[in-house]
Amino acid sequence: MIKKRLIKKSAGLRRSKRIKLAGALVVPFCLMLIVLVSAKLQAQETPLPVLLSADEAVRLALQNNLSLESARIGLDTKRRASEFSWNQFIPQVMVSGTLNVDNEARTASGLFPVDLAQVFPFPVPANTLFGVVPYSTTLSQSQVVGNISVSMNLSAAMFENMNRLRIEYESGLINYEKAKAQLERDVRKAYHNMLLLQENIAVLRGTFTNVERQVQIAQANYNAGLAPELTLLQARVSLENLRPAIEQAENGMRLYMAQFAFYLGMEYDTRFQLAPLSENFDFISLDVAEMISQAARGRPDIQELRHTILMIESARKMQTLALTPFLRLSWSSMSTNIDPWKKNWFEYDNWMRSGAFQITLGVNLHSFLPWSTDTQSIRNLDDQLRTATIGLAQMIRGTEIEVYNIVLSLERTYTNTQALAQTVSLAEQAYRLTEQAYRAGLQDYFQVQNAEQSLHQARVQLLEQQFTYLNGLIDLEYAVGVPFGTLSGRRDQ
Repeated sequence: MIKKRLIKKSAGLRRSKRIKLAGALVVPFCLMLIVLVSAKLQAQETPLPVLLSADEAVRLALQNNLSLESARIGLDTKRRASEFSWNQFIPQVMVSGTLNVDNEARTASGLFPVDLAQVFPFPVPANTLFGVVPYSTTLSQSQVVGNISVSMNLSAAMFENMNRLRIEYESGLINYEKAKAQLERDVRKAYHNMLLLQENIAVLRGTFTNVERQVQIAQANYNAGLAPELTLLQARVSLENLRPAIEQAENGMRLYMAQFAFYLGMEYDTRFQLAPLSENFDFISLDVAEMISQAARGRPDIQELRHTILMIESARKMQTLALTPFLRLSWSSMSTNIDPWKKNWFEYDNWMRSGAFQITLGVNLHSFLPWSTDTQSIRNLDDQLRTATIGLAQMIRGTEIEVYNIVLSLERTYTNTQALAQTVSLAEQAYRLTEQAYRAGLQDYFQVQNAEQSLHQARVQLLEQQFTYLNGLIDLEYAVGVPFGTLSGRRDQ
């Protein structure tokens, strides 16, 4: 009996151990499965960054930007007006029907002629003796009137209006191309600014890695008794000070990407993976006189103002031609059906018809008065034309100054870039020597920190100057009115 109880007890213990072992294996497996599933779901929820080059960003912006879409709609409106400007010669055709019901009944009275040969008892030749009989009748209060009229006006101003609409459409094309150029300029500069922020963040992270290594060195020197505790604390403080700077730079990058996504017509939380630019920042030789000459011909603002002058000239010509004689052709036909409630509408004889064809040649004599509205409109257009001409001359002069300023800025930026490249090389050498002396215990951490800070500032300033030079080339391309890449593309050659 006791033996059986011991056997049962040992069997129960083995079963309990197996259950515990199975539980110990199942629980970690379930936890691992949950972690894998959650990681997969998180990977599915987090979209991959969009690979984007500067040219691809411009293509998406031109395709999806809402401001450009508004300009495109306005251009379509002007295009239709130009294509169908001939529709002013289409005759005006109007068909109308009117039912007239008088408020009160009307009567008609008069004398009705009677052949007396029918009433005399003796023979009288027919149509030789007449008399009159008075009569009075009540007219119908209702009548239906149908009217058809066709008219067309012809004047010399109508032909000039067609020319004005064509010029206005050409001006709309220039305005649309200007909007596209502005958008492309802004997108390319924003792309470069994001690259600059990205490089700045990379420099900060590299600095953070160096400071971490310096903390490890300070810890090792402190443990070996080669450095005081103050040096270790200074290294740790420098490391912690870098964390908020990196976080702030990353937040600025995310905000800038959200604004960039708005340019491209994409969601605000879209992440981008930017294509790096070439590291070749060689100086481009620029001829200021040639740049100014190209700007006077191809700058979108100047082209737009020149077409504005053409539109004012066309409007003045049209206003002047409006003073010349005009020709009006018209034809009308009217039919009247008396008492529509009693007569059959579909019988031809129940309608009374009238109409006329008219040719009118006229001129507005009041328009020739010096104080008339038309004369004052011509004088106002003359004033607008003089103002626009002066504005064009000012814009050309301002463009000359702008191009000259951009070229000088590019030359100054390139000079600064060369100087900063040498500064970065010297700062790297100074930092390397200072860190070697710090490892050997010949320099304190403060010297290393100063050398590292100088290197960081030099690298950031070099990046800023390089991207400033590239953005300056883009501004010059827009100011001159040449396709983007004409100057900035030569930088990589």
